[in-house]
Order: sequence, then C-alpha cells, then structure tokens
Amino acid sequence: TSSHTRVGILNNPSSKIKEDNTAIARGILTAFLTQNNSSLKSFLSKLTKEETAKSLAAGTKIVKFLIPGMDDDAFEKKYNTLGLDIIKTHQMFCQEVLKLLPGQMAVMSNGR
Repeated sequence: TSSHTRVGILNNPSSKIKEDNTAIARGILTAFLTQNNSSLKSFLSKLTKEETAKSLAAGTKIVKFLIPGMDDDAFEKKYNTLGLDIIKTHQMFCQEVLKLLPGQMAVMSNGR
C-alpha cells in the first residue's frame, strides 16, 4: 500500500531443484528482473494462482501467462537463460544463514 515498500523473494524449496519443478520460482525471479512495477504486480497475481501452477505442471509454457504491457522479449530471454544456480543459492542462504528448514517460510522485515 506504500510506494516506499519493497518486496523481494527468496526461494527455499523442500524438494530437489530441477527445471520442471521451478517454473513458477524462475518466472517470479525473471519478472522481478525484467518488468516494471505495474506489469510485475499483475503478472505475479496471475502466476501465483493454483490453476496456473497446475497448467505449468502439465507442460504449458510460461509465456502463455504473460500479460499485456509486459516486455515479452526481455522476459523470455532472461527466463530461458536463468539457471537453477540462483535458486540453489537462495536455498543455501535460507538454510545456512536464516536457519530455515527446507520448505519453511518466513517474512523478513528491514533485513531482519
């Protein structure tokens, strides 16, 4: 609700990290890296719906969920080159630094 609020995402998966089970996580990271705030909010709302997750799990390509106003080319290029290492790094940070269990969620505020 404030223009002074920042949101970030750290992934802490509970299962083995593979391309086929990280489509949503990679989509979220890619959107944060390539989109403006108005497109980002709408896309994230669409991406986090249960029916979207089911569709992606069934093999639908993530580009089918892009919304008007997004920079489609930048998204697709970054999504296709974003490796799994960034998610593994997130997982390591969550478990080694934040002391979270695999899959455990947390909210950090002001870096704490």
